[in-house]
Amino acid sequence: MRRALALLCLAPAALASQERVWIDQLYPFAYYSTVDGFWLGGHYGWSSPMTASTRPEPHFANLRFDAAASTQGSSAVVADAQAPAHWDGWRVGLTFSAARANRLGYYGQGNDTPFESDSVTPANPFLYRVSRTTRGARLTVQRRLVGPLRVLAGGSLERTDFRELPGDSRFRRDRIAGIVRPEDVPFNDQVIRGGLVVDWRDQEVDPHRGVLAEVLVGEGSGYTRTTAALHAYVHPFDRLMLAARLAGERMTGEPPVAAQLTMESSRGPAVALGGYSSLRGYHDGRFVGPGKLLGGVEARYAVVWAPRVLEIKIVAFYDFGRVFGPGEKVRLTRSGLHSSAGAEVALAMLRNTLIIVGAGKGAEGAQVLFGTSWSY
Repeated sequence: MRRALALLCLAPAALASQERVWIDQLYPFAYYSTVDGFWLGGHYGWSSPMTASTRPEPHFANLRFDAAASTQGSSAVVADAQAPAHWDGWRVGLTFSAARANRLGYYGQGNDTPFESDSVTPANPFLYRVSRTTRGARLTVQRRLVGPLRVLAGGSLERTDFRELPGDSRFRRDRIAGIVRPEDVPFNDQVIRGGLVVDWRDQEVDPHRGVLAEVLVGEGSGYTRTTAALHAYVHPFDRLMLAARLAGERMTGEPPVAAQLTMESSRGPAVALGGYSSLRGYHDGRFVGPGKLLGGVEARYAVVWAPRVLEIKIVAFYDFGRVFGPGEKVRLTRSGLHSSAGAEVALAMLRNTLIIVGAGKGAEGAQVLFGTSWSY
């Protein structure tokens, strides 16, 4: 930690140097979310910071270990190694994780699954909840072809299990009805994926301008997943940044509910549809389906503006999206869209520190939000 503080104090000199140094960080952290209550954890990191301020990567390489648990029984342990610029033209990432989402949303499958608040009673407090446990390993390698164009290849091994919480639940009903198949609980998944990434962002952790576009195809155990996404960032004048995204995903074959609950990206999978990475005004995992459409816009205004040193932003956002059922074509449409809106406060410091807190509201209530990266 002392070495990290020393580097922060000497930031101007460090930026002028090309020498690669390694620093370590060790600290506790705590935060609150509507879904899981209060979290308490610890972080250890060992990183080689980026010394060329014109490069977009947050560091040459980084090793980190995080462990945390929540008051609602959720937990996560992650060991992660990322080398976005350690080897010229190559990006390598390897992640091992074990996590329990003890209050994950499950409202049934489909875009029109109802939420009846009166049905949530002291006798059935977990009607729309399920506990999901995942353990996995993920490897991703990217190679720059020309300019901002990279080719991506990788694979993952993951085991997902679900545990029914006390009382009646939609998950129990769907399991008994066979909608959630017996062979899918637990589910062992082996995935090979590939794709193309075009990254014109001026900085990866906190972009002010640029474009990120990607097309990914993954072959899993009994299914194929195809994902396309476009993120755009505009900096029309000092202090104001505008961001927008549009993404779609189609799954064919017989994807299990474990795979349908997530949406793929080059930086890793995220729970969708519903939650911090998708519809921020809805509970995590609110809408489940093999097809997904997701979009949104943000306005980020810096009330403290020392670019790339310290920026404190207030953010207004609007998200929209929907899921599509088996055999249904994923398409651009205004029909059946769910939406949410909200506000956040974000602190960005140097090249690789971002902390965001906020709130989002959808048609079924509000969610308290916390993140260490932008939703997009």
